[in-house]
Amino acid sequence: MSFNVLGFGRVIGCLALLMLGVSTAQAEKIEPFPLATVESERPIVSPSHRVLLSAVREVNNEIRSASMVRLAVQGVGQRLQISPDSGRDEARDYYLQELAARNAVTLFDCTGRDCGRSNVWANQIFNEATLYGRDADQDYLAAAYRDAEGAIQVVLVYTVTRGNQREYAWIEQFSVPEGSVIPGFHASSSRLRGPIIVPWSGGVTYRFDWDANDRRLLQSWTQSDTDKVLLVSYSTLGDQAELEESMRRARDAVESMTVLLGKSGVSKDQITPIIVGPALAFSDPGRQGDRIEIMVVRAP
Repeated sequence: MSFNVLGFGRVIGCLALLMLGVSTAQAEKIEPFPLATVESERPIVSPSHRVLLSAVREVNNEIRSASMVRLAVQGVGQRLQISPDSGRDEARDYYLQELAARNAVTLFDCTGRDCGRSNVWANQIFNEATLYGRDADQDYLAAAYRDAEGAIQVVLVYTVTRGNQREYAWIEQFSVPEGSVIPGFHASSSRLRGPIIVPWSGGVTYRFDWDANDRRLLQSWTQSDTDKVLLVSYSTLGDQAELEESMRRARDAVESMTVLLGKSGVSKDQITPIIVGPALAFSDPGRQGDRIEIMVVRAP
């Protein structure tokens, strides 16, 4: 049995977009770690906010770091006290999972004394004396991603254990202007939206597990009939299954989705199907199994 995967060059180009990790359909800021109390919050609005991308040290009352960047930002900083029923590791894992769901790129991370002195982070970087703790019991993470609207978001996560054993986190989340230069972050085009991940099931007829919010989001992305919609269809390959059968299921699913989208106003001429089947695997637990990932390339 043969199958059509469009032109080889076009498929390779589209798969490259997927491997770059285009941001998932989530525009909301990350909610505070559930097992923590927000003790303070302050707006962060600056034309030149300092973001450290390497270990920090203080020399003659000046902050030194091998890599840092100053960005025009608008966002918020929050100090959290972590519940005794949880811990710093759990808080850090929570933010790592939230960032992974947004396909964020890690710009820098460090642990313990490799980060530098906690006193410098607390009092000179974040201006939060409460964050002063033990140098061996701290960690820092800087990450960036594009949200569902295409805006670049930067997230900083610092956690520390104080001498009294209380544990704290300082979280900064802010947006930066298009065109900002962030070392380690090669921003994908702001014309790209998605993916919206739609699990599917069936073999003769197909059911798609997506809700009204997903449909409204797709509608908001396709305001022009010149916008292109990529339907990237994945399928699983069982231990006894044939590759051709898995590819056929992926192709039939995308054909059913094309018909379904046609009823909601997305014309067939706008749609580019990409049949991946089981040929591309992701470590992200949200990108597994039989599914269609919908991405939109907005018209220039």
